[in-house]
Amino acid sequence: MRRLRQTVLCTVAALAALVASIPVPSHADGGGGGDATSSRVVRLKPVDPDYTKATKAIKAGDFAAAIPLLERVVARDSTDADAYNWLAYSIRRNGDPAGSLPIYQKALAIDPKHRGAHEYIGEAYLVLGDVSKAKEHLATLDRLCFLPCSQYRDLKRAVEAYEKSGGKVKPTAAR
Repeated sequence: MRRLRQTVLCTVAALAALVASIPVPSHADGGGGGDATSSRVVRLKPVDPDYTKATKAIKAGDFAAAIPLLERVVARDSTDADAYNWLAYSIRRNGDPAGSLPIYQKALAIDPKHRGAHEYIGEAYLVLGDVSKAKEHLATLDRLCFLPCSQYRDLKRAVEAYEKSGGKVKPTAAR
């Protein structure tokens, strides 16, 4: 009995250590956030006030207001994949899905594992009628999401709705 209890305690301790070692994404909602799992160390940097204002504008649905704010952010920091992702998202939601593609691609060049950018570029491709490109990003998300993630689920739902409707239902990603 004592040996069994000791084995159970060791197993629980090992599981706790494993769970504690799993990195937490920087933005759990998947919107602008990349995937902090690409690095064990998450660098903390001061929050750019334009970035903060832009994300508030996005949440309020004011994409036109977010665009110049995010353009200033990426002009100051050309390595901010989250800012490029939100900029592309705002441009797409403001009515220019084709114009958003190279900006999503810039975010993905900076962070190829950026789940939010994969989800949103997939949605942009659906809006443009390119379901095969959307499915490429869905497959990438399937590989990136060790555990089920909202970005995969949301893009999968969008692809399914698009296909079921014969291309009539296009994502708006109203978040």
